[in-house]
Amino acid sequence: MSSPKDLRPIFEPRSVVVIGASRQPGSVGYAVLDGLLNAGFTGVVYPVNPKARAIRGVRAYPTVHEVPDEIDLAVIVVPAPVVPQVMEECGQRGVKGAVVISAGFKETGPEGAALEAQVKAIACRYGMALVGPNCLGVLNTAPDVRLNASFAKAMPEPGRIAFISQSGALCTAVLDYARGQQIGFSKVVSMGNKADVNENDFLRYLWHDPQTRVILLYLEDLAEGREFIELAREIAGEGPDRKPILALKSGRTPAGARAVSSHTGSLAGSDDVYEAVFMQGGVLRVETVEDLFDYAIAFASQPAPKGRRVAIITNAGGPGIMATDASIRYGLEMATFTEETTRQLRAVLPPHASVGNPIDVIGDARHDRYQAALEIALHDPNVDGVIVLLTPQAMTEIEETARVIVETAQRQEKPILGCFMGVVDVSAGVNILKAHGVPCYTFPEDAVRALSTMARYMNWVTRPRTEVKIFPVEREKAQRLLSEAARSPHGFISEVAAFQVQDAYGFPLLPWGVARNADEAVAVAQRVGFPVVLKILSPDIVHKFDVGGVRLNLRDENDVRQAFAAMMTEIPQRQPGAQLEGVLVQAMVRGGREVLLGMKQDPQFGPVLVFGLGGIYVEVLRDVTFRVAPIREFSAERMVRSIRSFHLLEGVRGEPPADIEAITECLKRLSQLAVEQPLIEELDINPLMVLPKGKGAFVADVRIAVAAARGG
Repeated sequence: MSSPKDLRPIFEPRSVVVIGASRQPGSVGYAVLDGLLNAGFTGVVYPVNPKARAIRGVRAYPTVHEVPDEIDLAVIVVPAPVVPQVMEECGQRGVKGAVVISAGFKETGPEGAALEAQVKAIACRYGMALVGPNCLGVLNTAPDVRLNASFAKAMPEPGRIAFISQSGALCTAVLDYARGQQIGFSKVVSMGNKADVNENDFLRYLWHDPQTRVILLYLEDLAEGREFIELAREIAGEGPDRKPILALKSGRTPAGARAVSSHTGSLAGSDDVYEAVFMQGGVLRVETVEDLFDYAIAFASQPAPKGRRVAIITNAGGPGIMATDASIRYGLEMATFTEETTRQLRAVLPPHASVGNPIDVIGDARHDRYQAALEIALHDPNVDGVIVLLTPQAMTEIEETARVIVETAQRQEKPILGCFMGVVDVSAGVNILKAHGVPCYTFPEDAVRALSTMARYMNWVTRPRTEVKIFPVEREKAQRLLSEAARSPHGFISEVAAFQVQDAYGFPLLPWGVARNADEAVAVAQRVGFPVVLKILSPDIVHKFDVGGVRLNLRDENDVRQAFAAMMTEIPQRQPGAQLEGVLVQAMVRGGREVLLGMKQDPQFGPVLVFGLGGIYVEVLRDVTFRVAPIREFSAERMVRSIRSFHLLEGVRGEPPADIEAITECLKRLSQLAVEQPLIEELDINPLMVLPKGKGAFVADVRIAVAAARGG
């Protein structure tokens, strides 16, 4: 990991200079100074403007050199071409951190990028932590700081949610949305162009921030992806001060490498890789801003559930059914009550109320009936969390019910989520819940998704802990083979070299050999054992099946001779000019199921692994899963089990289950190969033939493309 940056001058400054502070209302320089003063910043503020004696009644200084005291933070709001000079002056003056709000840098093109590099170099030379450029700024609501170093219109209310955004415009919209939803923040950060300080630096700081309980991210890309995985994994569940991280990722990064004619190359898109990164780091990905905050308020205010078992309490049958359906759909389990719970519910509810799950306290329920049902459900050992539904009916005591939910929640260690359906009639009750830390949602599905996300997070936290397995391999031999092997115009090394690399890393290979003529093919077939497969060897042919370059199930000498002759006659007709170097003769495995293992070098994250069903339909079905190498042992197993068609590997309609352990071992070997052999740009094992449980798996075909062949 990179060296941690000290962000205390950014978030906890004792003094702030605003360079470019303005007397003109409506300007960014005015808004920044105004925001600092109105927020009640507990330190000292120094406006810097060579043409003003004072701004907003605060004495101004012509340059940062004239400021009489030590300076922790500089907020810079000057035209982009002037920023390097200002940064140089700040460095000379001993300023510890800088927030460059000014735009006009790499987002504008090559000239702006060069200017940004200059600004970063100055910050590095003086050891300044630099946020931005081209950002909204930084906010800290801690009562002993009260920092609004941004041009946001208003300071948010204090809260336990930290929000890190790559978009300044989204920050302003989110702050407005949060104010309307009574959502408070501990910290808000607009990263801008991330010339220096990036999401990893902010995550490190927020990890141990006592005001922050949950961290939200809006990302368009990651600056240091592999470091992000390790850091997020520590913060989200493997280190002290555990905090959930929720991420909203938008945008698509362009492919950083040339397209190669492989399944892995066409499958591993940018978004697939980010999905894998978030999964491995324990980051909970969401699809909308609304979901981001729906889930965040639950994490920030409620204890985490110990499992997926939910109890639902409702005063109307329809919403109860909706919540039940949603619970099953989003991976929760409807809790099965103990006999004692059922007995207690019958004792306090009317005869026609439902004491099953959901508990229907019926439409005339007042607050005391809700309270009794809630307390009984929470004491059931089979219940991990409760969702309380309320519809505003004539007899419903909305505010009183909200108060008893709050009182009960304060005495419990299980999460309680409210769902008061409606807007106007229930608003007073909703306000009571929110003011006292009980999340409340408008519709049952929203509450269910929030609780399901909490349960999913805890499932990740409590997962088995495993390490990366390292196999004894012939690393130097594989490296030599990869560097010396002839490369086709498509970038692939020969099948012979590819099989030798696989053998060096201990992959299970079917017996094979190379033949230049029919007699040699027969001899190899007799050695490896019938039936056999013949595959054409040619640096010019990528898809062998398309030109008749694969012949299957050859059972005797005559079959081999006929197949060899046919290939040598037909292939030149289908692909004239292709260089034919002979055939690869391989034993043919009987039975088994075909799966795909692959690897691709990603420009941001390094080697990315892919697993899915194999054969010709893999790109059509796209039933695949991804991970960034290296993978831990448990992650290899999760890769196999997370494809939609995993039940086909488990065995259906009397078929025996496939050898899952053999697949996971191959994935772990592939992970080691990918990490230790950076020359490999893409690799396909398609198919890996998987036999029934306990009988192993065999590499039937492998293709390896190497980076050195780029443009070749």
